[in-house]
Amino acid sequence: MNKESIAKKLNTNWAARNLIYKDETGSTNDDARELAQEGAPHGTLVVADRQITGRGSRGRSWETPQGTNIAMSLVIRPDAPPDRISMLTLIMGLSIAEGIEDALIMANDEDLSKSTKVYFAGQIIAEVRNFPQIKWPNDIVIAGKKICGILTELHMKPDNTIDDVVIGVGINVNMEDFPEDIKDIAGSILSTTGVRLRRSQVIACCMKRFEENYEKYRQHFDLTLLLDQYEMRLINRHKLVKVLDPKGEYEAIAHGITKTGALVVSNEEGEEFEINAGEVSVRGLYGYT
Repeated sequence: MNKESIAKKLNTNWAARNLIYKDETGSTNDDARELAQEGAPHGTLVVADRQITGRGSRGRSWETPQGTNIAMSLVIRPDAPPDRISMLTLIMGLSIAEGIEDALIMANDEDLSKSTKVYFAGQIIAEVRNFPQIKWPNDIVIAGKKICGILTELHMKPDNTIDDVVIGVGINVNMEDFPEDIKDIAGSILSTTGVRLRRSQVIACCMKRFEENYEKYRQHFDLTLLLDQYEMRLINRHKLVKVLDPKGEYEAIAHGITKTGALVVSNEEGEEFEINAGEVSVRGLYGYT
């Protein structure tokens, strides 16, 4: 993977058109923020082959080993109200899931071995739910394994208007070995599908999908035009989940999301209410999903 291989596959108007590639970096989010402060345009994308000090959710570290995964951060300069920015994380999650599926379909059409084609067709297409799904709000899951993490950082100006938003994405693409403490949860596209993808193709597909989905978002500054796309992939939908609320854990049925990205759940009494990602997290009753 290099800048030229990514640029050659891009099919976007603005997403990743200003492309910065690094063989190694500390954090692509930090790089993107620095570029944004220097005036980098909307849609600037920073990609690194290896990331050493990346950040995950809740302060966790996210390291990207060389030659296997994707570490990238996108600079967005939204004209949305500040209270509508959190939805960009869900939009990126949706776009990554769709982009990965696009890349898998393209790979199936290329000159792969017959056995790989059969495996791909059997495991990804024929099994309706064994395709990239979303564990609300933005974890990407294939075959029950988390293969992507997303971290969105909002930066404000002194006058309390939006300066920029940096959306960091880490995708496990061709990784095969995982640390002991996460191997039960984490996977990669390769480990879950048996298909080895070109990282440049995955990036290009994800950026195309994000650009399309972002433009839908801009029409209302919410998820109205994206609800069906999102809920089709929502792995929690119609399932019993455990809501990890700081006020106390409880079980509920997940039904879908609102146009602002909240998860709609109902308790055992049948009462429906909305929960927001910034306040609580959700787990499957018997495991990660």
